[in-house]
Amino acid sequence: MIITSTGIVNGVIDDKYGKRGSQFLNQMPTYSLPFQIVDAPKETKTFAFVLDDPDAIPVAGFTWVHWSGANLTRSALAENESISAADFIQGENSWGVNMYGGMAPPNAPHQYNLHVYALDTKLPLKTGFTPKELHDAMKGHILGQAVLSGTYAN
Repeated sequence: MIITSTGIVNGVIDDKYGKRGSQFLNQMPTYSLPFQIVDAPKETKTFAFVLDDPDAIPVAGFTWVHWSGANLTRSALAENESISAADFIQGENSWGVNMYGGMAPPNAPHQYNLHVYALDTKLPLKTGFTPKELHDAMKGHILGQAVLSGTYAN
């Protein structure tokens, strides 16, 4: 399984998906990153994803979750779909909101990782699920997984 994104070129995330973008909610960048999933296992029923920032640990004390989603039944999301998600559910990000919260590294360039999971079922989750709830629900249902990484400058 492979993840691609037109928003990440040569390992660099385009400015519009983070703090140098133009769409915000309470100072949180909300213009979400597009991605495509190719070569998923044939038995895949849904996808789940998490966009996180492990470089936030020294600053925040934990891996910052920027976006998570579950029960996605198609293999691509266009840019800015978080704002109008209708056919998948979104979890609570580290900003405390159930949508995409873009990149805003305070101290140095950070590497962001988009983890995508191919699943054999629809997950019994509700909007606002936590990362722990997502990982618990996925146990025994992951058919494949892939990671796409990119850097965003401070």
